[in-house]
Formats: sequence, structure tokens, C-alpha cells
Amino acid sequence: MPFLEAKALAKTYTDTAQPVEVLKGVDLSVERGDCIGIFGASGSGKSTLLHILGGLDSPTSGSVEFAGERLDDLGDRRRARFRNREVGFVFQFYHLLPEFTALENVMLPALIAGHDSARAGRMAEEALDAMGLANRTRHRPAMLSGGEQQRVAIARAAVLEPRVILADEPTGNLDSRTGAAVWGHLTRLNAEKGIALVTVTHNRELMGDSMAVYELSEGRLTRK
Repeated sequence: MPFLEAKALAKTYTDTAQPVEVLKGVDLSVERGDCIGIFGASGSGKSTLLHILGGLDSPTSGSVEFAGERLDDLGDRRRARFRNREVGFVFQFYHLLPEFTALENVMLPALIAGHDSARAGRMAEEALDAMGLANRTRHRPAMLSGGEQQRVAIARAAVLEPRVILADEPTGNLDSRTGAAVWGHLTRLNAEKGIALVTVTHNRELMGDSMAVYELSEGRLTRK
């Protein structure tokens, strides 16, 4: 039974000289424990699709439903709660706050969700330890390698154990060895905790045999 479902998603950008039709009737269902990979060329609309699934952007037409409710029918507060508690985001360029330590970065979703600082700190420590970063909790992002920063970002995405992690080119800024290690952490969260994983990438080789693989091309999503 899908808990996150995209129906006939279309997205057209009209703030250019000519309208740009990025998505054309995309359908996708996400169930607990799913491991979904979406590949496509740069500029094919992969990030746009992921942002719409996570409530960061809205489609021109079509809908995204979470637990049977359309995201665009939710008020601002409930949509923010959805993004905070039900979805974890991992981006290519980490998006860590540079003035905060690794621990403080990972604590943020828990604090926003209403946990007190002591509880949020314990949750963040556990999430960082699971990423092999127990000895990096007090380091700021500038003191960490790219792979370590991405593992902090994964810990932040996973700290509340959301239903789904949406990963946008999670290894795109890393060398192949570091990228493989980071990918292993994401798939382990999927396998061990049942957190659904939806990854978009231009790297078809990243996707293993256990994934449901789709291609996004010319605005349309097809199962491979």
C-alpha cells in the first residue's frame, strides 16, 4: 500500500523566453521499504521530481498524495510537519550549516519536531554513531572531508527515522570509493530500518539489482 504517490505530475517553467515542460504526466508510488532509483541525463527533471515529491515544490498539474491526502490540500503548518517528520532530504552539496558542529546540524530536525535539547542531542549522537562519526560530533563542516559531510547529511536526514529519504545525486560530489561507502550507508538504512529510499542520479551504475529502477527522459518516467 503506497504511502506516497505521485499522480500525473506535470511541471512547466514559464519564467523563460519559451515555456519549458520538464515533467509530463509522471506517476510513481512509494511503499514502506521501497528502494527506488531514478536515472536520467542532467537537466532531465530529476531534481524537480524529487522536490515535488518532498513538498519543496508544487506541480503545474497532477498531485502528490501522502497517506491519502494531497500535499497541496495541506496548510503550511501541516506541510512543514510532513517535510520535517516524514521525509529526509540528502543533497549533492550537503547543505550543512557551516557555523554549527556535526552534532548541532543533526539535532536540528529533532529540535524543530519539538524534542528538548537533551533528547535531540542523544538522537543526533546515535545517528552520527551509526554513520561511523562518533569521533566527529564536535567538528564543523569545514573540518570534515566531503564523504564525512555527506554522512552527517545522511544522519540529519535519518535522525527522526522518516518514512522516506529522498536523495538527490548523493554521491555526485564524491570520488568513486567514497561514493560507494556513502551509498552503502543509505542502502543500509533502507534495509535495516525499512526507510524507503528514492534516489535520483545520472549515474546508472550506482543502482544495484535490488532496486526498482526508472528512467526519466523527455519528461516521462519509465520502469527499466
